[in-house]
Amino acid sequence: QVQLVESGGGLVQPGGSLRLSCAASGSIFSFNSMAWYRQAPGKQRELVARIIIDGGSTYYADSVKGRFTISRDNAKNTVSLQMNSLKPDDTAVYYCGAFKYSAYWGQGTQVTVSP
Repeated sequence: QVQLVESGGGLVQPGGSLRLSCAASGSIFSFNSMAWYRQAPGKQRELVARIIIDGGSTYYADSVKGRFTISRDNAKNTVSLQMNSLKPDDTAVYYCGAFKYSAYWGQGTQVTVSP
């Protein structure tokens, strides 16, 4: 049973930073890719950033490019999302996903960007 546990959400002022982490219950090399999605109230879940586990190539949504960085720590079986220059529009529940044949999701962590 795959388990993903997110941490690091919270309340931050505009322009601030947060770092989200997603810990997998097993080796992240069991997945093809991992990603961070977010869902704001009344909106659909959207892809924020994705990393290919074997090789490390990354993809970012245009709205976060240059501000967010996704990375993986093979030894700790974690994928992180460093979020800088946060904006109120970044407010959402952030979900970690892992993908290989099936999709696995964490429980989500709230990020609120507000003065």
